Amino acid sequence: TAADRLPYFTGADRAELATLTAIGRAIIAKGSIKDVLNYLGLGEGSALPVGVPVPWPTATPPAGWLQCNGATFTKEQYPVLARVYPTLRLPDLRGEFIRGWDGGRKVDTGRALLSFQEGTIVSGFDDNDTGDISSLGSTQYGFGDALTSNQLGVLNGKKWIFDASSKGAQRYDWWAYVSARPRNIAFNYIVRAA
Repeated sequence: TAADRLPYFTGADRAELATLTAIGRAIIAKGSIKDVLNYLGLGEGSALPVGVPVPWPTATPPAGWLQCNGATFTKEQYPVLARVYPTLRLPDLRGEFIRGWDGGRKVDTGRALLSFQEGTIVSGFDDNDTGDISSLGSTQYGFGDALTSNQLGVLNGKKWIFDASSKGAQRYDWWAYVSARPRNIAFNYIVRAA
């Protein structure tokens, strides 16, 4: 019947009818976004409470959600969210990782919930070389070109041995490295506002 059909546009000046299911009719009959969210199990008391950061794959949050960008809000706007974030400011999670709170475990002591922590630098050595990893005037050691003026700054603090047979100096220390970022995929953190 016509009551079970819903028109939708397929292009300029063209429309078709889709079958409207009982669920579709129930959602359309709701009087507000809040009623729709409650019907879908996303309202107050749902499995995902107001204020929980959720990774979202687009730049724009869906209706009823806010980006975790440090923005302020009022208690009148979002009373439930104000109970979760009593400072009335969302956490700014843009470009940040979330870390589990220590809660007495003693692996990250002295941290308060929602506190910010600076990054640390993890350093180490690459043990894949055999010692002859570069040379000052020869390409036979694997790193390519003869010494250029741009490379002179790299020499400071390195250990070099002069090799009379090749008329060049060979480096014999190991490569040091610094790593401060794990592999990651960027998502937009959002929270349900009401």
